[in-house]
Amino acid sequence: MAALKPYEPGKPIEEVQRELGLRDVVKLASNENPLGPSPMAVAALRGAIDELNRYPDGGSVMLTRKIAAHHNLSPAHIFLGCGSVEILNLLAYLFIRPGLNAVTSEHAFAIYELVVAASGGVTKTAPMKDYTFDLDAIGAAVDADTRVIWLANPNNPTGTVYKRDAWERLLARVPDHVVIVADEAYFEFVRDPDYPNALEYLAGRPQLIVLRTFSKIFGLAGLRVGYGVADPEMVNLLNNVRQPFNINLLAQAAVLAAMDDHEHVRRTLEVNAQGIEYLEREFRRLGVEYVPTQANFFLVEVGDGVAVFNALLRHGVIVRPMHGYKFPRHVRISVGLPEENRKLIAALEQVLRKGA
Repeated sequence: MAALKPYEPGKPIEEVQRELGLRDVVKLASNENPLGPSPMAVAALRGAIDELNRYPDGGSVMLTRKIAAHHNLSPAHIFLGCGSVEILNLLAYLFIRPGLNAVTSEHAFAIYELVVAASGGVTKTAPMKDYTFDLDAIGAAVDADTRVIWLANPNNPTGTVYKRDAWERLLARVPDHVVIVADEAYFEFVRDPDYPNALEYLAGRPQLIVLRTFSKIFGLAGLRVGYGVADPEMVNLLNNVRQPFNINLLAQAAVLAAMDDHEHVRRTLEVNAQGIEYLEREFRRLGVEYVPTQANFFLVEVGDGVAVFNALLRHGVIVRPMHGYKFPRHVRISVGLPEENRKLIAALEQVLRKGA
């Protein structure tokens, strides 16, 4: 445990302003919604403030029912967590012990390895193929001591997705003693028609759990609400070990409102699609290699990721260096508003011309 490196979040705007004496700073580091939170969610937050002396609904009953209805499922299939990360922690707590292992891909979300180590287990990683999870290699890595497979689709930080055929082959070969976690935090942004929506494969698979979040497309990252969709028996296990009141009162009110703000979701997808088109065009103009994305961010090869990150900071642009994900030549860049994307490209062009 002592040898592990804790998760490193994106650098806050306020810190960069204070350290470098800058006023105009844009953050394109944490895959946040550049439009901000849903206006309907903000209104609901204001209306709930006077109730802060009360404990929240410990079972998040109204929110659970609303999510279940959205997916045409019963509330027994829904588990709410303080962000998807809480659910990852609880799954590792339930299924991983010393002597057991979990399997994922190299360059996968860093939290997977951390939660397994915290439960005393070992993480086995399969190599990627073309910046994408190789599900055949992941399936081959499963052994008698494997208890969990972590799958991110799209994957952070590559922005890539695995396809339906590979997914179905994996489902067919994984033994019943292995829990399959399909982490679909960026599901709403996907445009690939061959993308396998894991919710469509739940029936008859009690070992499958699908994770979604309100942090990304709904713009509520600061409130920390994610959820899992699974067989009711799996949901019961998670409820047995979760802490009480894990979804706070304001978060419940905001998410209930945000789920009805279809215009905010539409605008978010529109801004993201336009931003992807612009950034791809500009990356090509600059001769910068990038991984085509199915999410709201890019993995971009810039030579020395840390040096370019630091140089961009001096221009008031925060991105994310990827050395922690074993991509030392890359940075991850979130898609922002048009003016933020233009500021990024102007700064990146100067930095690359000067050699960081």
